[in-house]
Amino acid sequence: MENKSHALAAGTFVLALLALLVGLAVWLTRDTRQQRTYELSSGESVTGLQRQAPVRFKGVNVGKVTAIGFDPQAAGNVLIRIAVDDAAPITESTFATLGYQGLTGLAFVQLDDDGNSKTGAPADDGTPARIALRPSRLSSLSDQGVSLLSKLEESSSHLNALLAPANQTVLMSTLGELGQAARAIGQLSTQARRLLPGLARQTDATLQTLQDASAHAGQGADEVGQAAQALRSVMQRLNEKGGTLEQLVRSADALAATGRNLNAVTLPRVNRAIDDVAAAARQTNRTAEVINENPQSLIFGNAPIAPGPGEAGFQEELAKP
Repeated sequence: MENKSHALAAGTFVLALLALLVGLAVWLTRDTRQQRTYELSSGESVTGLQRQAPVRFKGVNVGKVTAIGFDPQAAGNVLIRIAVDDAAPITESTFATLGYQGLTGLAFVQLDDDGNSKTGAPADDGTPARIALRPSRLSSLSDQGVSLLSKLEESSSHLNALLAPANQTVLMSTLGELGQAARAIGQLSTQARRLLPGLARQTDATLQTLQDASAHAGQGADEVGQAAQALRSVMQRLNEKGGTLEQLVRSADALAATGRNLNAVTLPRVNRAIDDVAAAARQTNRTAEVINENPQSLIFGNAPIAPGPGEAGFQEELAKP
């Protein structure tokens, strides 16, 4: 009886210890970060992606995959739900792709941003916001591989058509004609080598004639250059300091200054002299008029002026009856 009680106590202790270890593990691995839920919908295959797979933003671990299912809003699409750290810089231009870890084939969600938008993700109102899931590089490579294989098959079929028996006969005939054309070109080159010495002599004579003509043309060009040099010398003499153009400018300035002096000084003086002469002429005319009216004034002088009313010696003339 005592053995059974000891076994029961040992079993109870082991179970309690296991429960304590499980609770400790859960407590140590708990995630206390504030997280936001997003959804990814794609028609591409998500092979290798599992729940609890990491979610990385430009290589930084920011969350995990919480659920994988089918999208009720788009038939045939896979719906992936992820929990992302609230501090991750998720914007309206953030997109997701599937990445693969080495040779294991396990996939993870890779988030990235092309920078087209600076607006943050919409607020969590109970409906998870959706992030675009673009095809992964491996998927794009496989699609390009299929396209490349189809093009290789098309090229192979064209090559087979080109090497058909009928085309082979035409190709061999074309090669024979090309050989005949090559032999004809060889014969033509032989004849050309025979004719080259005479042609070379004619070419030398032509070149000599061209050289003579260029020499005469060079002499004419030298004469034109000398005339241009002489004209340039004349222009330099005209334009140099103290030259003809400068002297003409100085003469024009002196003539302009003389004209200004004449208008400002000489002409006013001449006008005043003319006014004085006119005044003297008027005075002379008045004197001549007085002498004509009273010639004896030259001997006796001017008669005294009769006293006026109220002056001494004034006598009132009596009116004649």
